[in-house]
Amino acid sequence: MDIARTPHQRTALRQRWNHLADTLQHWLGDAFLCLVARVGIGATFFLSGRTKVEGLLSITPGTYELFRTEYLLPLLPPHIAAHLATYAEHIFPILLVLGLCTRLSALALLGMTTVIEVFVYPDAWPTHLVWAGLLLLLIGRGAGRWSLDRALGIH
Repeated sequence: MDIARTPHQRTALRQRWNHLADTLQHWLGDAFLCLVARVGIGATFFLSGRTKVEGLLSITPGTYELFRTEYLLPLLPPHIAAHLATYAEHIFPILLVLGLCTRLSALALLGMTTVIEVFVYPDAWPTHLVWAGLLLLLIGRGAGRWSLDRALGIH
């Protein structure tokens, strides 16, 4: 069934759709989208980091065990990998949420995502692709207008 039967009706429908799209683009501007990306991916990594510690940053015995067994990486001793991953999952997400050193932080977390995908959970690629999409947005666009990077004049 043809919803818009005449060329005039199709043009009017297209114009209404384009007006709605323009309105959404105005309200959901880059500043808001970058903020949502920073908070969303930052929360994902930060909450993962919190599962590896007790108190402020005391790495749990279970975390060391995970890096000895399930998270085993080539070329990196499990004890060092546990520390690096845990600290990275705390520092870089905080920087992302603040919008400080955003591109560098997003690049570091993209590297971590790549390592997780290649060496730890290769079957979790749909999740890792979502993470990579948000991180690539931040690497490419930066933190956005609502950030410390912008306030400090950092690109």
